[in-house]
Amino acid sequence: MRSRLKTTAAIGAFALVAIAGVAAFYSVAGNAGNSASCSAARAKAARMAPLARGEVAAVQVNATPMPTPDLAFNDPDGTPTTLSAFKGHTLLVNLWATWCPSCLKEMPALDALQSELGGKDFTVVAINIDTRNLDKPKAWLAERKITALPYYADPQAKVFQDLRAARKVEGMPVSLIVDTEGCELAILQGPADWASADAKALIGAAQQR
Repeated sequence: MRSRLKTTAAIGAFALVAIAGVAAFYSVAGNAGNSASCSAARAKAARMAPLARGEVAAVQVNATPMPTPDLAFNDPDGTPTTLSAFKGHTLLVNLWATWCPSCLKEMPALDALQSELGGKDFTVVAINIDTRNLDKPKAWLAERKITALPYYADPQAKVFQDLRAARKVEGMPVSLIVDTEGCELAILQGPADWASADAKALIGAAQQR
């Protein structure tokens, strides 16, 4: 009986050690993998941190940038695409909807930012997540002559759920600054004047290599 108890205890102790070892392995390997893949982004984040002020003071710059979820949505032609298709560009990813007053308020500024800075190195990826009256977002943009922003959309609003699961985002609008390798440099929960000098300085720091 005593021998059986000793054996059981030994097995239990071994199992605990094994579980702890596996947990430690995945914890270290996972963090190391994510950290290594975005290690070059740390310098960009460090440059950005003191520039999160004024009109973009609420932007949270990530001291340790991590890979951004590869959000899936439709391009202006209605063809499925993902954020990884924009690799090589610094991105301002914004989720918006016509039922979100704060989202609508910042759309002209996002349009102005894309018009001024958009090109081969930088892109504003504004993703509409309306799930009803799918012609309404395009009509709203046209009425206000917002023409520089390509129309990206996710009628299932899955991009918001994916981002919420990964980053605990709770509301709209939400914006991410993503570097050329897909690493999340910063996040803003709420609106901003993205056409302001403060915003342009922050984006400029994100673009430096």
